[in-house]
Amino acid sequence: MRAVQYRRIGAAPEVVEVEKPTPGPGQVLLEVTAAGICHSDDFVMGLPEDQYTYGLPLTLGHEGAGRVVELGPGAEGVEVGTNVVVYGPWGCGTCHQCAQGKENYCPRAADLGIAPPGLGAPGALAEFMLVDSPRHLVPIGDLDPVATVPLTDAGLTPYHAVKRSLPKLRAGSTAVVIGAGGLGHVAIQLLRVLSPARVVALDVSEEKLAFATSVGAHDVVLSDADAARNVRALLGGRGAQLVLDFVGAQPTIDTAMALADVESDVTIVGISSQPAAAQVGFFRQAYEASVSVPYWGSRSELIELVELAHQGVLDVHTETFSIEEAPEAYERLHAGTLTGRAVVVPSR
Repeated sequence: MRAVQYRRIGAAPEVVEVEKPTPGPGQVLLEVTAAGICHSDDFVMGLPEDQYTYGLPLTLGHEGAGRVVELGPGAEGVEVGTNVVVYGPWGCGTCHQCAQGKENYCPRAADLGIAPPGLGAPGALAEFMLVDSPRHLVPIGDLDPVATVPLTDAGLTPYHAVKRSLPKLRAGSTAVVIGAGGLGHVAIQLLRVLSPARVVALDVSEEKLAFATSVGAHDVVLSDADAARNVRALLGGRGAQLVLDFVGAQPTIDTAMALADVESDVTIVGISSQPAAAQVGFFRQAYEASVSVPYWGSRSELIELVELAHQGVLDVHTETFSIEEAPEAYERLHAGTLTGRAVVVPSR
């Protein structure tokens, strides 16, 4: 079968022929119908050799959708022919966190050698994909897999980030979204659906600001050195109750901290290729402003997102590519010329 693999440190991903996998005990084989491409992939492939820990060759793709085609011995809870998406942050399944569906925070996964697909285990950028357990599959019914597959990360990550701060998003509150790309444009929609907050989006070009407006931002501001001052002027001198940074570079983190109001949440979601950190302490931030760095979301939250998709309240913007075009998609991701999410369709 064809697969997209990262094979050499510092090299571009390649389309190669590999053996079609066979499901072992408890495993499920999917025929991949769609696979998302993410900035996290670009971050991983940009790591120097002494920091790279994901194994080579690595079949990429931690956003996966597919049709169940084969069950390994003992695999129960899903039927052949079911259309599903894959919950990516696999855990041990038995610890306290996993028992709550929070496998994204499983404390045992690394010690047990459990890795997410595309981030250690073979991922979804292939014609077929092995999933370690039926519990990591969420049926999607008649939803379009291309439009739905980004929900497994580009949707789940901002959904988790927004959901945890909903108590602070009262009438008259403001939420700021820094970076209106693959994750940020979903966050804008989720904020509009789930809260009464005024949504202000920041990005680096007029084109991207227009995109943010089209998906629901009430106001848009150019993300530059004056962004914090300009947003505060827009808000009558006040800060925001929630600031979501989907870039994670030092300038955007600084902007996020400068926009935090008293008792606000600052959530840093993006991962920059350069070291970056929030400055926290007296006289460095608003009083009782909380700073967090979340990782993905829970299995139950992915189920909730799929339910929202069935309600038709989300419009995830995608651009599709064939497997052979995947390296080009990564080039455009790195160059910042994608709008929304790049999705590879193996059958294309």
